[in-house]
This record gives sequence, structure tokens and C-alpha cells, in this order.
Amino acid sequence: MAWTTGKVALPELTEAPNDLDDKARQLANLIRQSKHFIVFTGAGISTSAGIPDFRGPEGAWTLQAQGRQRTTAATSSLQAIPTATHMALVALQDGGLLKYVVSQNCDGLHRRSGILPDKISELHGNNNREICKDCGKEYLRDFRAVADNTSSILDHRTGRRCARPNCGGPLHDTIINFTESLPERDLSLARGHADRADLCLVLGSSLTVTPANEIPEAVGRRAGRGGSGSTTGPTLAICNLQETPLDEMSGLRVHAKTDDLMVRVMRELEMEIPEFILRRRLAVFVEATAGQGRGRGRKLVVAGVDVDGTPMSFLRTVKLAGSRRVLKAEPFAFDLRGDAAEGALEVQLELEFMGHYGEPNLGITHVVEEGNSAVEAIYVLEYNPGNGEWKYSRS
Repeated sequence: MAWTTGKVALPELTEAPNDLDDKARQLANLIRQSKHFIVFTGAGISTSAGIPDFRGPEGAWTLQAQGRQRTTAATSSLQAIPTATHMALVALQDGGLLKYVVSQNCDGLHRRSGILPDKISELHGNNNREICKDCGKEYLRDFRAVADNTSSILDHRTGRRCARPNCGGPLHDTIINFTESLPERDLSLARGHADRADLCLVLGSSLTVTPANEIPEAVGRRAGRGGSGSTTGPTLAICNLQETPLDEMSGLRVHAKTDDLMVRVMRELEMEIPEFILRRRLAVFVEATAGQGRGRGRKLVVAGVDVDGTPMSFLRTVKLAGSRRVLKAEPFAFDLRGDAAEGALEVQLELEFMGHYGEPNLGITHVVEEGNSAVEAIYVLEYNPGNGEWKYSRS
């Protein structure tokens, strides 16, 4: 994979406003007519969130080639707010128009914005996702789940272990370093969707990194386009400020920032771009504890989960009202003894979050049913960074 660039970045070109309006109208019509619309994203969709790209005039590799230091601080990917482009893609997904996303980005913003786990291939990994290679179990974290690379960049062990019973294997980060192979499952799914796509939109990618760039290239080749001639096959549309190696394959080429294009496209489609809401899912359940007589009891367990049930770490501490004990590490489990060991019980949970968006603590009232049961409740927690308020509901 190409990981360097020249000292002089390629020029960034920008469409005139009228031309951009016209191309946004064309793209909106293509999206309406499509039966299998996919999007391929690169670093350019996150620059407006404060995360630098790589090959732009102030890109990470451009600065490295020039021997310069960044003059403005980059935003941490943990604190970055998903951009208008990210949220437009969520609306297109939820509206049934966007079938799949293939991304080169590791910043985790697609998943955080609301792109569903079965609707995306993160070809180069995700800073917030780690995996057990022994059993295949994945874990999402609200912190950087990456190896420190103190021994080797090829040693992906994070230092944590799988929590699945009878496993305990070492967890590995999912970041793909240069010279390493892409994850087979993600690459296979991406290729499958590219084979079915009648419209592939590239957003903010230089399309120079292989083999990821073979995904949009496959769509461009099926279009049979060697220049600007028309075709009845699939369409490859590219939005990037700089030129790309696949420009001649594109049926629609837009020189613009991705936000500027997608705001116009959504307006043409008469669809709103939703504001970003941080959504978390909390599972609360009870487990029987071992013992006889007075030693018998129940355990109240609090755990974060993703929409597909993948374990997710987003809590710093959990406190049970009436108890001085504050749990500071997973698993968050409280022993229920005495009268609480058998009957129904109302408990007050106080949740402390990682605080990347300044989230305040949240109190939840949960009713523990009589006896022992499996998962009793899933709570959907919604935090609005704009007003600093939590809302929650039981799902």
C-alpha cells in the first residue's frame, strides 16, 4: 500500500457553486434511480471534524515529506463530532437508499454516527475495535483499543483478554499496518457489494492505496468507461479535491469538499441531515450466585452492548444507590443479598461515562424482577453533545 507522498501536494480544485449545484442534482438523480448504491470513504470525510487527512496540503504525510510540524492541533478521534457527510450517510442508510459503506478510515466515526455493523467494511480497521483471534469475538471500546507497538508494529496485542467463557485468548487491535493483508471477511463483503453496485460514490479518498482502491475500480471497470463517454452500466462517482488515478473511469467527477456536496445532495433528495446523537445500549440482568441457604443470592450485572450484541465498553464507573461501593472495572456486578436475593427490587444506578463529549453522569431506575431471569432490560441511552443532556428509554 502507498504510504508516502511528495513534498508538493497535488493541487486542490473546487467547483464553481453553480457547477456544484448541477452535479449535486445529477448525483441525487443517480441515487434515486439506483438499486444497489454503495459509498467508498477516505480521510477527506473527517477533515471538517478536525482529523487531518494524509495527502492534502496539510496532510500528515505531506508534512512529514516537507519536514514540517502541524501548526494547529488535531482533534482526537474520540472527541470528534461526526461530520455532515457522516450523518448524511446515516440518513441514506436509514432511508433504505444506501446499501453499504466501504471505508479506509480507522477513526471509528462511521460506527459512532449510526452506520450499522452489517452495513460497513472497515478495510483498514477501527481504533475502537479489538478482536480475539482464538474465538473470533469482537469488542468495541470508548477508548483507543490499539497496541502500543513497543515491540513491533506487527504485534497487535492490546494487553486485554477475551471475556468469553472457556476462552481468555489475547485480544488484538484491528488496525491494518502497511504490508499487512486486509481482513478477509470485510474485503470479501466489500467486493460482493461492488459486484452488485449500480452506483458507487467515492467520498474524500485519493484512491491510491491498494488493495482498498480496487473496490471502486471494480465498479468503474464494469462501467466500461475509458473516458467521458456515456454508458448504461454502473456509475462510478468521485468527490475529492485532488485528482485520483480513477478519474477517467468516473461517470461523475466532483471537485469539492464532501460536506459541500452532500449538503446539496440531501437538499435535492428532500432529506434532512440528522444531528449527531451519541447512542449507547445498556444491558441490565441478574445471575444466580452459587451457595446454599444464607449464601444463596443474586448478582446484578450492568454491561454495555452494541446494537448487534457486541460487548461495548463505554462506562468509567457504576454505582448502586445505597451502597458505598463504586465499581471501576468490568464486569460491573453487584451482589444482592438478604431480602434482595429473592424478591422484586427497585434499584437506582448511577452511570459515569468516559466523558469524551463532556457527558454528565446518568441515573437509571431499574426494577429487578422476582427470582432469577435472563436479560431483563436493554436501555437505549441518547446523549446530545449540543445541549449536554441525556435521555434514556427501555427497549
